[in-house]
Amino acid sequence: MRFAKKDRDPGKWLESVLQDFLDTSPDNTLKNSENEKAWADPLVGFSRGDDPLYEDYKDMIGPFHWTPWEIFNKTFPDITVAPDQLTVISWVLPHLEQIKSDNRNETVYPAERWARARIYGEQVNEKLRGHVETVLQEAGFEAVAPMLSPLWKRETSQRYGFASTWSERHAAYVSGLGTFGLCDGLITPKGKAVRFGSVVARIQISPTPRSYTDHHAYCLFFTDGLCGRCIARCPVGALTEAGHDKEKCGNYIREATREYVKSSYGFDGYGCGLCQTGVPCESKIPTADDLR
Repeated sequence: MRFAKKDRDPGKWLESVLQDFLDTSPDNTLKNSENEKAWADPLVGFSRGDDPLYEDYKDMIGPFHWTPWEIFNKTFPDITVAPDQLTVISWVLPHLEQIKSDNRNETVYPAERWARARIYGEQVNEKLRGHVETVLQEAGFEAVAPMLSPLWKRETSQRYGFASTWSERHAAYVSGLGTFGLCDGLITPKGKAVRFGSVVARIQISPTPRSYTDHHAYCLFFTDGLCGRCIARCPVGALTEAGHDKEKCGNYIREATREYVKSSYGFDGYGCGLCQTGVPCESKIPTADDLR
C-alpha cells in the first residue's frame, strides 16, 4: 500500500496497512479445517521515540531493555537519528469471539482454537510485523520490528523475573493502548484477550494520548479493591492477590499444556489464556457493573 506524503496522514495510512493485511492476507488463519481467521480488527497506537517512559523501563525492568533509539541505532548504525525523530507503531490484535468463547468454557487446559491462535496466530503476527516493516521501508522510512531482530533475546529482571530486551505490552502501554492487570496482561479497549506487535520507524506521527497516568488504571482489583476473578481462573495457583508468579505460570504452559495440546489436538503447541477469558476484562475495560 503506497504512501503519498502530500495527501496522506501517516498514522491513518499505517492503520490501513494493518487492517488491509488482516482483511486480505491468506496467512490470517488458525489453520484448522474451517480455515477460520486468527484475529479481529486491530487497534493501533503511536508513541514518540523519546517518550521518557522508555528510559524509565531501564530502571523498572532492567538496563537491558531497549529504548526505541537503541534498537533503531543497532539496526541502522550508519544512520544518525535523534530519539525524537522516531515513532513506535504499536498494535493490539483481539481474539475473535468464538476463540474467546471456547476458552471461557475451559478450566484446566486451553481450548483448541485458543491454542491454535497462540501458535498460528502469533505466526500471523510475526508476518504482520515484517509486513509493516517492509511497507515502511519501501515508502522511504527506515524501520525495524524489535521482536524480529536477531539481537532480541530473553533476559532476567531482578524485580520481575522473566523479561526481554523489548516488550510488546510495555510498548503498547506507552502508546496509549492499555494498562496492566493483576495477571500482568494488558487491559485494552478490546479487553485482555489479545496479543501485541510493534515496529520502530524514522517517521513523524502524533502520539496517541494516554487516558491514564497509573499503570493499573483499568484493573478493578487495583483501583477499587474489587474483582480478582483471574485468580480463580488459574489452574495452577500462579495468581494471587500478591500478583503473578511468572515461573509457575511459565512452567505450566511450557510443560503441561504442550503435552495436552499435542495429545488432544494433534499439533505442536501450547497456551493457556484462562486468566484472559471468563473475566470482566476479557473484551473491554471493565467497570464495577461488570461484576454483577
